[in-house]
Amino acid sequence: MPKSMLMLTLILIAGFKTCNGTKPNALTKSTTTTNKPTTSTQTLAERPTFASDVRPILQSSCQPCHFQGGKMYEKLPFDKPETITKLGTKLFTRIENEDQQRVIREFLSEQSARADR
Repeated sequence: MPKSMLMLTLILIAGFKTCNGTKPNALTKSTTTTNKPTTSTQTLAERPTFASDVRPILQSSCQPCHFQGGKMYEKLPFDKPETITKLGTKLFTRIENEDQQRVIREFLSEQSARADR
């Protein structure tokens, strides 16, 4: 048993040195992409959209109440981007995940920039 623990330790150390302690490309790429602030030089594909980025977050945290058939739908329909733009960061009372908040902030920033144009 001690030899197997020693071998496992050596393999882990060798693997860690090989990758220099960095994350695999798949993780690094997604983290890098979502950490970028929304700027005018950012491509449209990198900017969060309501349908593909924001709505799934809201569905996972706010359904069924704020979606079609829910008891809060008439007052605050979260399937409409206008509602989200109007509420802004007040949404974060229920959405505590920082990555999800960042995506929503980027979306709100883009909506604000469009309104200013």
